[in-house]
Amino acid sequence: MINKHEGAATVLRVILGVTFLIHGAAKFQGGIGNTAGFFESLGLPGFSAYIVALIELVGGLAMVLGVGTRINSILFAIVLAVAIVKVKLAGGFLGNGQMAGYELDLTLLAMSIFLAITNKSLFALDNVIFQSKNA
Repeated sequence: MINKHEGAATVLRVILGVTFLIHGAAKFQGGIGNTAGFFESLGLPGFSAYIVALIELVGGLAMVLGVGTRINSILFAIVLAVAIVKVKLAGGFLGNGQMAGYELDLTLLAMSIFLAITNKSLFALDNVIFQSKNA
C-alpha cells in the first residue's frame, strides 16, 4: 500500500529537483562567467557561482532520481537562504518592479527543509541503494 505522505514527498522531491536542474543548466547556458560576475557584484567570490551551479545541476538531477535527498535538500536550503538574504530580501516578498521577490525562494526553501527532515519518498533510488537487509 502506498503511503500518502511518501507520495506527496515524491511530488515535492521531483518538482524541486526539476526546478533546480533547470536553474543550474540555465547558469551554464547563459555563460557561467556572467553568473560569476553577478556573484562578485553581490560581494560573493566569483568561484561560488560554479559551486552553486553544480549544486543546482547535479543536485537537481540527483533529487529527481531520489539519490542523496537529504544532503541535496540541505545544500538547496543553504543556496536558497543565501539567495534570499543577499539578493531577494531587498525586493520584498512580491518584488519591487525592479526585481523578483523572495516568495518563490521561500517556497523552495520550505520544500527543501521538508525533504531534509523526512528524507523518504516513493520511487527514490535511495530506497534501493540503502535497502535494509532485514526487509
